[in-house]
Amino acid sequence: MESNQDALCGGCSHQPPTEHARDGIGRRTFLAQTALLAAGAVLAACAAGDATDPGTTVDSTSGIKVSDFPALASVGGIALVNVSGNPLAIVRTGDASFVTLSRICPHQGNTINPNGSGFLCPGHGARFSATGQWQGGERTSNMRSYATSYDAAAGTITIG
Repeated sequence: MESNQDALCGGCSHQPPTEHARDGIGRRTFLAQTALLAAGAVLAACAAGDATDPGTTVDSTSGIKVSDFPALASVGGIALVNVSGNPLAIVRTGDASFVTLSRICPHQGNTINPNGSGFLCPGHGARFSATGQWQGGERTSNMRSYATSYDAAAGTITIG
């Protein structure tokens, strides 16, 4: 035999659970679904910045003009480029120094994205400094770097 407590719908004042069929979804369900929707919107907004930027395609690794990338005008600036289909990041590390990094994660092959003053792998959360050094999150090796030279007179970078 069912007790009066069992007949109550989740402790609310409705006696039979069938009253909720008339009212639509319950308050708890509504709040839970609203929270999930809000969390999804926040995650989508976080992913909409640099993470979706595929970078500028560069046909050659010689003579990349720094002036073509406004982000490289100041130290700490990061420019995303693709060379032969490979996603790279060029980081200005000093007045006349740059580093070029592969954006392919050494752990699982995801595309690493700029995040603050460094990089973050969206696949497993590894964090890297602006120079590609692993800093935290899932343990992995450093980002792969490429030899990069800068011709100040011409204002160009050569990779490789």
